[in-house]
Amino acid sequence: MNWPEANQRNLMSALETVRAVLEGRAAVEPSADEEMTPPPALETLCRLFGLSSFERAILLMCAGIELDSKFAGIYTKANGDARRDYPTFGLALAALPEVHWSALSPDAPLRRWRLIELRSGSDLTHSPLHIDERVLHFLTGVAHLDERLVGIVEPTSSATDLVASQRAVAERIVATLRNGAPWPVIQLCGRDAAAKRAVAAAACAAVGMNLHALPAQVLPNDARELESLVRLWEREATLATSALLVEFDETENQFASVRFVERVGGILFIASRERVQLRHRASISFEVAKPTSEEQQALWRNAGANGKVELLSTQFDLSAASIRAAVAQSKSPGELWTACLGQARPRLDNLAQRIDVMSTWDDIVLPASRLTMLREIATHVRQRAKVYQVWGFAQKRTRGLGISALFSGVSGTGKTMAAEVLANELRLDLYRIDLSQVVSKYIGETEKNLRRVFEAAEEGGAILLFDEADALFGKRGEVKEGLDRYANIEVSYLLQRMEEYRGLAILTTNMKDALDPAFLRRIR
Repeated sequence: MNWPEANQRNLMSALETVRAVLEGRAAVEPSADEEMTPPPALETLCRLFGLSSFERAILLMCAGIELDSKFAGIYTKANGDARRDYPTFGLALAALPEVHWSALSPDAPLRRWRLIELRSGSDLTHSPLHIDERVLHFLTGVAHLDERLVGIVEPTSSATDLVASQRAVAERIVATLRNGAPWPVIQLCGRDAAAKRAVAAAACAAVGMNLHALPAQVLPNDARELESLVRLWEREATLATSALLVEFDETENQFASVRFVERVGGILFIASRERVQLRHRASISFEVAKPTSEEQQALWRNAGANGKVELLSTQFDLSAASIRAAVAQSKSPGELWTACLGQARPRLDNLAQRIDVMSTWDDIVLPASRLTMLREIATHVRQRAKVYQVWGFAQKRTRGLGISALFSGVSGTGKTMAAEVLANELRLDLYRIDLSQVVSKYIGETEKNLRRVFEAAEEGGAILLFDEADALFGKRGEVKEGLDRYANIEVSYLLQRMEEYRGLAILTTNMKDALDPAFLRRIR
């Protein structure tokens, strides 16, 4: 006999025992469970939530009305009313042995974990009792996500193969989980959202657990709704043997997210760009980085890329999932390059304006010295793979691996066209940075916006065009009031990101003298 059949037989036997007691035919005795692996769902549920024999019998009373039509007649007769064909606490107290009033308490397992629902009635003992649908399905051996959690949490797929650096992080998390409860909140920090999911899934699989993900922005702000969700998830985590990954969105108000994290029990992961400050719960942080350049090259080879993997890993900074997707979408080296651009576009398209490049070398008219300079810039970008990877310069320095170019001149002299020519020559996307989307009046927001732009641009090796750069890279002024200090911090941060950026950044200006001297020193 397979497990579903054996479980159904065990459940019906338990229901028959309770029905016999309600009919006055026998005393409540635990049904003789067959040797089953895993154990019957009823006994598993009683163990997980610590139900007493009395609470177990109440649960079966509620399940009986759904699974056995004979129970309705028993309740009608006991309640003395044909319309009252439902179980009540009063009936349980009168008919079942080993009764204890505490089973009716809101903090007792039946009501705390919402195994049963107390519907409206005249009083506590005469109100109708109803078994929760998710619990009923669990008893019958049907596994599914509680419908009230659908659209809020989602099961994650099985972990794909992790690169060595990410696998090492997963192994450290496993060691933390095996220390036993109480578990700290496990914070996964970094830019690669897919990698953080994969690391969490791998760690959970290693300890025999499932993993569900919850986007933080769907959490309710109302305290009662949030508390209800906490209780609902804790029950689901127990029934499904699952951990939860809360994916923070730094653009959202984190108050509800932090409150949820500090209230919910069980094994909990946080995926965020940076560490989240928790006041009332211990946490431990792990940095989940994108694959290293060497690991990306190995991923390209393993995925069947036929192009130059050194060039791909230098020009693009893609996650393992994006690399596999790009290879799957392409049938030739030319298509592979285009697929890589497509993997990085969605993030950057939300932050900057992509320019359709059409200009070529034949379209631009410049003095020979300026054309030579443009060709040198293109050569610099094209040969980065050889300089940084083959010659090993990337291992000697981590900053200043890109190139910045300043195009100055009055309007109509071809500054933007020159940027288009370079993008066309290098087969890279060209994005114009919209100052209205980057600069914010709120302290700290400009830095966040700039960070998103540069990080998204590095994924696809995009060329960044800062039009009218003097408005963004202007000279830092003397600090006369608080706002001046923060304005200077923004400029300093921008200069720092320019130096760290691995790609090509082009700036255009009509007023070169208005630019910050510190920035001009960073032009290569």
